[in-house]
Amino acid sequence: MAELLSDQEIGKTLGTLPRWRLNEGGLVRVAELADFTQAIAVVNRVAEIAEAADHHPDIDIRWNKVTFRCTTHSANGITAQDAALAAQIETILQPT
Repeated sequence: MAELLSDQEIGKTLGTLPRWRLNEGGLVRVAELADFTQAIAVVNRVAEIAEAADHHPDIDIRWNKVTFRCTTHSANGITAQDAALAAQIETILQPT
């Protein structure tokens, strides 16, 4: 089983990901995109990296708003895999 991050490690992670927050045992980010098509395109890119890592976020899509929640269900909390996935998602969300 994956090892949970300490509160200090979670705080450090959130310090590097200022748009993310801690919510109910997960790292959460709400992204507002231009429209539904762009939201789906972002979700598809995240799906690719999640599949490659075999670690999947919870995703909620509401027209142009996408909520990503990274947590390790089997560990019942946040692990290094969640922090890494959140950082990758953040990179996808940054404009080029």
